[in-house]
Amino acid sequence: MSAEKGRNGTREPAAARLAGLGTSVFTEMTELARSTGAVNLGQGVPELGSPRALLEDVAAAVLAGANQYPPAHGTPALREAVAAHQRRRYGLEYDPGDEVLVTTGATEALAGALLGLCDPGDEVLAFDPCYDAYAAVARFAGAKLVPVPLVTEGDAFVLDAEALWAAVTPRTRVLVLNTPHNPTGKVFTAAELAAVAEVVREYGLTVVTDEVYEHLVFGEGDGGPVHRPIAALPGMRERTLTVSSAGKTFGVTGWKVGWVCGPAPLVAAVAGVKQFLTYTSGAPFQDALARALGGVEEWAAELRRTLGRNRDLLSEGLMRAGLRPYRADAGYFVQADIRAWGHEDGVRFCRELPLRAGVVAIPTSAFFVRPGAPSHLVRFSFCKREEAVLDAVRRLEEAAAGPR
Repeated sequence: MSAEKGRNGTREPAAARLAGLGTSVFTEMTELARSTGAVNLGQGVPELGSPRALLEDVAAAVLAGANQYPPAHGTPALREAVAAHQRRRYGLEYDPGDEVLVTTGATEALAGALLGLCDPGDEVLAFDPCYDAYAAVARFAGAKLVPVPLVTEGDAFVLDAEALWAAVTPRTRVLVLNTPHNPTGKVFTAAELAAVAEVVREYGLTVVTDEVYEHLVFGEGDGGPVHRPIAALPGMRERTLTVSSAGKTFGVTGWKVGWVCGPAPLVAAVAGVKQFLTYTSGAPFQDALARALGGVEEWAAELRRTLGRNRDLLSEGLMRAGLRPYRADAGYFVQADIRAWGHEDGVRFCRELPLRAGVVAIPTSAFFVRPGAPSHLVRFSFCKREEAVLDAVRRLEEAAAGPR
């Protein structure tokens, strides 16, 4: 980066808050996939299609002229559909008038929440590893992200309640809770949520949840894990902002339509920030998504079956290739331990993997905040066509059988 020299001396052109936020490993790995022809199991870009009726509905809206600014808080139809969804699935009541806000994707909702709730010097807790945007937007707010490690037990990631209690200081303001969790595929259990809620109530914190994978919990309805919003626990609705979006559920990540629900004062804080970020967006998508959200259960059930098959194919293939997988109960991703291939450094492993095996993955170190975090984990995506997953598995097994 070149420096600029003015009357006040030499300085870098970019603000100091951007230091260290250069080209991400996601961009690097995507370019490696393109340049090598490797199967890209890196980024979570779904290849599984979207509801036909939803796509046709949006096309009709565009042709009908729904291409100008929608209302700043989102169309009434989508806000009402989000409120109805929360009531139907979780028994949570929200007024669509002032307790639901439509955002430009979940990331804007999360950024708006931290910018709207945190002052410089505040601390934000998040479970580590975590989505890389959390630390960045906390920094933009002048706050500090404090990582609370998830620990491994067998093939699962679990809450360390003692570490959570120890992480709280007088400066702690917000706790970011991501469940179902990216990048681990963990679903927080009822007992874990109760433990988190106890800490939050004890210290008077605000919770910002990231629930974008809420419909993608495998085994739902068959005795498997269950997604439970922490807002539904006693004393938690009034201190929780719940964030979700359409992108992962309907396979439309490029539309960038999300939403946030919560008590009116907390939602107003997000809206106060959002009006000076995107103001509003997604006009032709919003009412179409409102109609799709009303019937999301049927669509999501089939999507879960497809993703569950892919997860099993990938996990079994990783095991055969000697890359020990961890259990993924939800979402798009599987974590794998690379040490059996003679590697301790996930970044180096992922840079070499496209040439060695013709597969792209993401080093989990990209998601860790704390120093000294494990470096031997990598993340593989299975939100792909089954043929792509099978091709990647075949390539990994062949690489495992060859020279190392």
